[in-house]
Amino acid sequence: MTRSRPSLIAQARGLAPVDMLIQDCQVINVLSGEIHHAHVAVSDGVIIGFGDYAARTVVQARGHYLCPGLIEGHIHIESTMLDPVRFARTVAAHGTAVVVCDPHEIANVLGLSGIKWLLDVTTNLPVEIYCMMPSCVPATHLETAGAALDAGDIDHMLATYLRRILGLAEMMNYPGVLSEDPDVMAKLQAAAGYPRDGHAPGLSGHDLSAYILAGPASDHESCHLDEAREKLRKGMHLMIREGSSAKNLRDLVPLVQDYNSQNCSLVTDDRHCDDLVRHGHLDYTVRLAIRHGISPLRAIQMASINTARYVGLRRRGAIAPGFRADFMLLDDLEELSIAEVYLAGQPIDAHSWAAGPSAHTVTKSVHIAPDPPPSLTIPAHEGPVRVIQVVPGQIVTESVELLPTVEHGHIVADPRRDIAKLAVLERHHGSGHIGLGLVRGLGLQRGALASTVAHDSHNLIVAGVNDQDMLAAVQALVASGGGLVCVCAGQICAQLPLPVAGLMSDQEPAQVTLALDQLNAAARTLGCPESINPFMLLSFLALPVIPRLRLTDLGLVDVQDFCLVSLGA
Repeated sequence: MTRSRPSLIAQARGLAPVDMLIQDCQVINVLSGEIHHAHVAVSDGVIIGFGDYAARTVVQARGHYLCPGLIEGHIHIESTMLDPVRFARTVAAHGTAVVVCDPHEIANVLGLSGIKWLLDVTTNLPVEIYCMMPSCVPATHLETAGAALDAGDIDHMLATYLRRILGLAEMMNYPGVLSEDPDVMAKLQAAAGYPRDGHAPGLSGHDLSAYILAGPASDHESCHLDEAREKLRKGMHLMIREGSSAKNLRDLVPLVQDYNSQNCSLVTDDRHCDDLVRHGHLDYTVRLAIRHGISPLRAIQMASINTARYVGLRRRGAIAPGFRADFMLLDDLEELSIAEVYLAGQPIDAHSWAAGPSAHTVTKSVHIAPDPPPSLTIPAHEGPVRVIQVVPGQIVTESVELLPTVEHGHIVADPRRDIAKLAVLERHHGSGHIGLGLVRGLGLQRGALASTVAHDSHNLIVAGVNDQDMLAAVQALVASGGGLVCVCAGQICAQLPLPVAGLMSDQEPAQVTLALDQLNAAARTLGCPESINPFMLLSFLALPVIPRLRLTDLGLVDVQDFCLVSLGA
């Protein structure tokens, strides 16, 4: 007869050997708010206790800091352009143990099948991947998405994936909340009793109070100190965002102090592959917070236990008996320099990183209307027209009124004034919808840039100085199944195929990073300045939930008034 393994209780009492003892470490204790010396015992992937224990394996920490694994509270994995498994493997090396993602992007392309695919392939990964159920698919009525999810879908998915879907993802349609739109309110009600994330840029006063009363309990869109302070005062969990596109940490950390830090978390929202590879994930954000005056212990709390408590994850985000044994050994606390990472009590290299099986198809997602080729011509218009003005370093835009350049009865790009043509082509249903407009601030002097990463509905967006190159870029993305491309004189200068829903690569992070470098270098040769990330800016020009002027496949959108507007001013 085989003797049963001793219980964890017996091991914690010292009556049986534990699996591993981390000897002589400085525990970063996010529960007691101190750093203290201890030996830490681990068995079956769980922290057993502190003190001297007989152990099958002893790890000599030699005074290194023992830091809990980090918890990402809000990210779109699709924004990394990596498939979810390669993403998880990449962030694990940076100490991330848990990821709570919003699969909003793939849901807008493929609906429920996209969400199920992401959940399937990330089943039982060493990094725990959880989802919040997308609330805005489509994000607005001002664009065409690949799918539509209603309150019934939310209720079904929350019940079906009880242990994997933690709540409702960012409710971007705050005008719908304030007007008590029945469909919006039904979605919020379907997730009653779960964490419900907010998304309320610039909302304040009575309208903010009304929005919070409807259910959203967090916000990651604060850009200014007063905005963040009001949201904290009114009970929202403040997610301080430092991503690849939106960077708010520097402006918001002065708000964090002894009495409110437990209501604050560090998140990334959107983190591009090249930033992950070169700078890191949440470890980078924690380092940045420390450099801007947050104490190391508090910064780590904001990237671990605070987030776990907000999303309702028990026994995650700390080093204490009963917590999952996710931790890092650090060479240096201030720099958060990582020597080793353990997930569920095992070094990350000892884990399997195989994707779970999935029956859901996530390729062949680019369906542009067939012949004849789409027309990108804009008829001449008397007087000024509305032009999208890029704001460097921000995802907000401005709306400016300018006299257009006209040739042969058509409005054309004008590189001398840094005005390019912009088009958004519906790519989910082959409807032939095309929105046309103008954008200033990309710096294009020749050629065209195009992408199937175009928040939030992820139609195909293209900017250029002539129709021929713009159409060549469109054709290149149709042929590759989606991605990013740079075209000049009818020839492809650089390209990154993204065959997974037109959003993610099936290649390794180093290859994706190299392709992004080549794309950005090619864009510089077309005139885009070093001060901007051209494809990042392009991807947000179709986002009709962030002020002020955007372009979707249905036309120009004035986000402030939440309506379609004509090109003519």
